[in-house]
Amino acid sequence: MAIVVAVVMIVLLLMGFPMMVPLLVGAMVLLFSQFPFLEGSVIIQQMIGGISQSVLVAVPMFILAADIMIKGHTADRLLDLVQKFVGHLRGGLPMTTAMSCTLFGAVSGSTQATVVAMGQPLRPKLIEAGYSDKFAIALIINASDIALLIPPSIGMIIYGVVSGTSVGDLFIAGIGPGLMILLLFSVYCYYRSVRLKIPVMPKASWSERVTALKKAALPMGFPVIIIGGIYSGMFSPTEAAAMSVAYALLLEMVIFRQVRISDLPSVALSTGLITAVVFILVAAGTAFSWVISFAKIPDLLLGDVVANAADSPYFILALISVSYFVGCMFVDPIVVILILTPIFSPAVAAAGIDPVLVGTLVTLQAAIGSATPPFGCDIFTAVAIFRRPYLDVIRGTPPFIVLLLLSTVLLIVFPQIALFLPGLMK
Repeated sequence: MAIVVAVVMIVLLLMGFPMMVPLLVGAMVLLFSQFPFLEGSVIIQQMIGGISQSVLVAVPMFILAADIMIKGHTADRLLDLVQKFVGHLRGGLPMTTAMSCTLFGAVSGSTQATVVAMGQPLRPKLIEAGYSDKFAIALIINASDIALLIPPSIGMIIYGVVSGTSVGDLFIAGIGPGLMILLLFSVYCYYRSVRLKIPVMPKASWSERVTALKKAALPMGFPVIIIGGIYSGMFSPTEAAAMSVAYALLLEMVIFRQVRISDLPSVALSTGLITAVVFILVAAGTAFSWVISFAKIPDLLLGDVVANAADSPYFILALISVSYFVGCMFVDPIVVILILTPIFSPAVAAAGIDPVLVGTLVTLQAAIGSATPPFGCDIFTAVAIFRRPYLDVIRGTPPFIVLLLLSTVLLIVFPQIALFLPGLMK
């Protein structure tokens, strides 16, 4: 029956139905065929329950804060800061791109917002400096995926809701892997620049650096509010998200004066559309996850793995990584997290693996999948904003995917990359 449900869902996807339809149809086929004594209203109950958790309020808040910053000057100030400090190094411009995407991810939490905010100003500069367009686009969409790891992270919020893991711990655990990926990308950018003999940019004076630092000081307050507020006990993750919206409005409307009151309806509409898509997927995914858990499909699929979990934690982590990575190549990461997390939870618990480590690993796979063909969401964002054919966008991605997969291996072998900072906080 599980195979039949999978086939039905794949057929509906190939027919072009939005992802919520295969999820709900699959759930109903399984429910009515295996449990005819249950009423169909249980699906609706699970959908409502899935989006009723208070921590999910943080999702539209972070999306709204990102939309406000895209309208304003926050991205430009962060970009100027990084460029003044590293732009003169060999490979400085692509390093600036990777670091700027990381910084903007730390204030937005959205990979697609980062592609839009950083891609538009940086792609022409990279091409003008002598880098190929395929390298420039691939760097932007893959570096933007660091936003899923550096807090705030919408992917981590969803995983925390599904698995019951502390969102605050997940936020702080994502910093180490995010910085590791930034370092790997920077090394590759240096190698690429040396190989192509790209000339270096002029070195900024210390007065220019100080000026850029002053301009970027207020935008850098976002991570302080989010991480500092959560771990000082002042805010919950949801309250920190609300504070990030208030801070974005204060910066862009009052201090920088780049966003006007007349801009707010269009900003709110954009946030509402994205939030609606996310919450519909969460609702449908929650219902589907409940049905497959009720049918004990995880036990059928992973019964032997769970039984031997204590002897093979590395195998379980590798299996989780491969499953989420492949899933995120074809389906929205939120859906993959909602479907696979209940399946692997018994094996994770039986093996005694830290759920924070698993959440970080899952989020990393979501980040990789967001920029991996055939259906990575950031690929289609790049196609839209850069107005380039799909094949041109994906042509330069393989080296970055290899680096991201290397990051996965390092995280599995050295889990303290993710767990060191949360351990310090306790």
